[in-house]
Amino acid sequence: MAALLLPWVLLVLLGSLLPGQGLQANPMLASEPSRRHPAPLPGGEPGGITAAPPPATAQEMHPLNKQAANHSGEGHQKHRKAFPVLGIDYDHVRIPFEISLWILLACLMKLGFHVIPSVSNIVPESCLLIVVGLLVGGLIKGVGEKPPILRSEIFFLFLLPPIILDAGYFLPLRQFTENLGTILIFAVVGTLWNAFFLGGLMYAVCQIGGSGLNHIGLLANLLFGSIISAVDPVAVLAVFEEIHINELLHILVFGESLLNDAVTVVLYHLFEEFANFEQVTIIDIILGFLSFFVVSLGGVFVGVIYGLVAAFTSRFTSHIRVIEPLFVFLYSYMAYLSAELFHLSGIMALIASGVVMRPYVEANISHKSHTTIKYFLKMWSSVSETLIFIFLGVSTVAGQHYWNWTFVISTLLFCLIARVLGVLVLTWFINKFRIVKLTPKDQFIIAYGGLRGAIAFSLCYLLDYEHFDMRDMFLTAIITVIFFTVFVQGMTIRPLVDLLAVKKKQETKRSINEEIHTQFLDHLLTGIEDICGHYGHHHWKDKLNRFNKKYVKKCLIAGERSKEPQLIAFYHKMEMKQAIELVESGGLGKIPSAVSTVSIQNINPKNVPVERVIPVLSKDKEEEIRKILRNNLQKTRQRLRSYNRHTLVADPYEEAWNQMLLRRQKARQMERSKPTYLTVPAHKLDSPTMSRARIGSDPLAYEPKPDSENLPIITIDPASPQSPESVDLSNEVPKGCGGLPPSPEEDEEGLVMRVKEPSSPGTDDVFTPGTSDSPSSQRMLRCLSDPGPRPEPEEGEPFIPKGQ
Repeated sequence: MAALLLPWVLLVLLGSLLPGQGLQANPMLASEPSRRHPAPLPGGEPGGITAAPPPATAQEMHPLNKQAANHSGEGHQKHRKAFPVLGIDYDHVRIPFEISLWILLACLMKLGFHVIPSVSNIVPESCLLIVVGLLVGGLIKGVGEKPPILRSEIFFLFLLPPIILDAGYFLPLRQFTENLGTILIFAVVGTLWNAFFLGGLMYAVCQIGGSGLNHIGLLANLLFGSIISAVDPVAVLAVFEEIHINELLHILVFGESLLNDAVTVVLYHLFEEFANFEQVTIIDIILGFLSFFVVSLGGVFVGVIYGLVAAFTSRFTSHIRVIEPLFVFLYSYMAYLSAELFHLSGIMALIASGVVMRPYVEANISHKSHTTIKYFLKMWSSVSETLIFIFLGVSTVAGQHYWNWTFVISTLLFCLIARVLGVLVLTWFINKFRIVKLTPKDQFIIAYGGLRGAIAFSLCYLLDYEHFDMRDMFLTAIITVIFFTVFVQGMTIRPLVDLLAVKKKQETKRSINEEIHTQFLDHLLTGIEDICGHYGHHHWKDKLNRFNKKYVKKCLIAGERSKEPQLIAFYHKMEMKQAIELVESGGLGKIPSAVSTVSIQNINPKNVPVERVIPVLSKDKEEEIRKILRNNLQKTRQRLRSYNRHTLVADPYEEAWNQMLLRRQKARQMERSKPTYLTVPAHKLDSPTMSRARIGSDPLAYEPKPDSENLPIITIDPASPQSPESVDLSNEVPKGCGGLPPSPEEDEEGLVMRVKEPSSPGTDDVFTPGTSDSPSSQRMLRCLSDPGPRPEPEEGEPFIPKGQ
């Protein structure tokens, strides 16, 4: 069998290398003309090519004329050539054949890089693909043929959309929305800064750079700056997915590369149009500023419309599952083409359509269709990315270049300076509003990860020679910057990430526990924002989720899945994934107990799944349940009336509270006014728990002594801290009062402490006035707070006597 196929393979290869040349000399291998344009030529064709005979007329096909036709054929038999057994027509299949060869080359190169891990671990895949493109382009040019060039139409219409659709459809929406403000600042303000900074400096270089650069004006330099300033999403994806950087840095750099497309498109068309004007007015600048909002918001609007239409179409595909993936691809591509039709941002349209349609489409389509969409997008985006880098290398060899050392080196240097300064200044401003700050390591990775790629090359290739005669020099400078960022920065970012110990992405599977806690924290933060009256992103996210659940899901999702809670849907998705992993690993016979019967049904769905039976309640029962919930549930979404001092109701306990606060304030003032020459040092106050423990363990220590009727008594409350408010001074009598001198026994015994009787349940300790509020007790308190002067201790004498 292989021996039979070998001549055919050789003939095909020979025909591809030498189309229409050496094989035409053999009359037995005459090639037939193109099937699309059959054109018979009189008298035969030169070079042994036999033309197709003209169609027979009705008279010739008549049975009576058959014999005459045979005789005429016999008469001219000596001029007839042999029947073409094998023909070669390379022009007929040239375009699809070459496209297939390029795709096959890209796949083989990608396979070869991953077969040799020692190479792929050191050099990024994008660098190797560019090297392969350089080798292929040099080989084609060495043979004497003209290598193909990456045309802008092919890049923007066929190669770029699969990559952007794959990124937008599987975009981590939570991380993207939480960091949307930071991403927009980097994408809009950062790109504008890079464009104007680089364009202004390059204009200054052109003015002082010599005679070869003097003719380049300000608008041309600003146009060049707008082309080279944007971060390329293809290059960022190719490098950052290999180093497995953490989610925050990945979404910041990749989100910036996606959203700066609107700024790049606006600046490109703006400066391109301004270059054709004789004079630029203020109105032109204002219209150019407004075009930014039209391009960006218009692209998002187009993408949202197509995403909603795709989701609504997938609602009715339950009986035709085969065409479900096709709707996703067609509607997304139509969104991109519609945006490009009106010079809107096609990348923004693709991202918006993918983000909008995914949750509704996945709820409607089958699991097989979901798998098809996932793997087809991954496959086609990988092939497009490989072709882009290969054609970059080929186009470098095939294109026309004009090398100017001053312009190229200045472009590379100013690109790096502008990126570093922009990231540092913008991060300093962003960290004032972020809870999770961007560390210096993060700032370095963001600045170092600003890679340029094929978008800048294709935009520069679109420039017209009539208005921009310096296009070849621009292309040379752009290719130099692309090679530097991809090779130097792309190859060194992995060891730098390891050297700086930057946090990497942790490949962990999401669990039900994580999902429950995530939703709990979202509800908690939303409630806190409602209580504080702050309308943050959690508040608006909750509003959007409520609107989506109440209206949008009912229109775009078919069946009972529109009413299914998010947690249940996530649980079903996890069960399906676990069941598929069990089947692929061959562990179907050892299914653990954690897998429920739903997973087993999903593995081999033989029968039609029975819809869940919803219990039917009577109207009286339903009204009773609603009444119970209405009366017992707290209405958390209601807001209180705003504060107004004229409408406040008088508080009856306000005077009592004021008196209590005054007493506490006086007690604190007396504590601060106590002198430092107390005769007895103050013991460390015990906590209420320790006081209760002491009384419970040794009650006799706190019982009154028999000969202590005339001693001053301090009543304390063990259940409260030892504060001035808890000391009842009404029963404290000073020694020597009543006309009797104090006895020596009384001097030795000191003070007796009695436990305060617990108050009755009906009394209020705060608002019930006590005996300590009388003027006499307050005077007694002031007398006891100042025991009088004491002689200063001599040097060497301890502050506390040894006997104490």
